[in-house]
Amino acid sequence: MIKKVAAINDMSGIGKCSLTVAIPILSSLKTQCCPYPTAILSSQTGYPKFTYLDFTSHMEEYGETWRELNVNFDTIYSGFLGSLDQIDIVCDFIKNNKNAYVIVDPVMGDGGNYYQTFNDEICNKIKNLVKMSHLVTPNLTEACLLTNRKYHTNYTLEETLDLVKEIANLGPQKVIITGILIDDNIVNLGYDKDTDEHFSYSLKYNNKSYSGTGDIFTSIISGLITNGYDFKDSIKIASDFIFRCINYTSKYNTDPNDGVFFEVFLNDLTSLNN
Repeated sequence: MIKKVAAINDMSGIGKCSLTVAIPILSSLKTQCCPYPTAILSSQTGYPKFTYLDFTSHMEEYGETWRELNVNFDTIYSGFLGSLDQIDIVCDFIKNNKNAYVIVDPVMGDGGNYYQTFNDEICNKIKNLVKMSHLVTPNLTEACLLTNRKYHTNYTLEETLDLVKEIANLGPQKVIITGILIDDNIVNLGYDKDTDEHFSYSLKYNNKSYSGTGDIFTSIISGLITNGYDFKDSIKIASDFIFRCINYTSKYNTDPNDGVFFEVFLNDLTSLNN
């Protein structure tokens, strides 16, 4: 039986991120991706021009229709949420799907700063969503925002472990902090509160950065966890996939806003034994 993942995120026509990557990746991992859009964009917001259609006014009816159809989801995967109202709608959606495993990517910022539309009020609201989750995947900036810590670029693995445990204390059983730069390596740190075990996986940093890699990472994690993969194995598989995509894409002179050529490597996910 193919399991269902409700993927709550925006959809961008240009720029490989959010639902644009979640749909093919979750499908490749042999799960049914059920898109729950928060906004429709002509191009993702990193580009100098884009159109933006806010889907907030339709989200409650959208989710209510699923409830009336008695659709059951194995996993709820929440990504970009653009307003306080959207966070409330997603919290209610989680409450109405009590048997679903909840994965939250608390999209708020990068490089030590909030994204343009985010602020402390939205961050505090996202903490409520984190409390309802089973697994969260913040980057280092978002981890600092969730814990009210000061962001800097010289975090040691030990300091980051303090961060990951503090986030786990908010509620989630598992936490992955992504994209930690330590000694010219990119490190993803996972922590399982139930066993009090942590796991770090590092790969060489090639000084290249592309939009959407965090969405790809969490989409892979969501598909693997939904299908019963081991937590540590899931982090390794997702990290290696991103590494291959970035190395391949860096051979070409492309706009980082375009994202990575993940399509080239989808067969690596399809061929996994589920």
